[in-house]
Amino acid sequence: MSQGTDNGAVAAAGGRTMTGKVVSAKMQKTVAVAIERMVRHPVFGKYMRRTTKLLAHDEAGCREGDIVSIVECRPISRRKSWRVAEILQRAEAQ
Repeated sequence: MSQGTDNGAVAAAGGRTMTGKVVSAKMQKTVAVAIERMVRHPVFGKYMRRTTKLLAHDEAGCREGDIVSIVECRPISRRKSWRVAEILQRAEAQ
């Protein structure tokens, strides 16, 4: 009956995690991340690429073109309820 379990740390880490590419970093502390998924056509069976664009809170300083991991969190604004967990790959400098 110990009171100090690690369940609180797991719950604080958040829910779903997704990986995507930063397509816009023009806002303050906010980035737009494009998530790509493959969906099978119901009649023809061909796989199609579908893109979802999510807004994520960015404290890490992401740039456009970075591959990032985002995690679900509490709603920060009307459209922003994800935050950048880590930058997986930096974009090449131009």
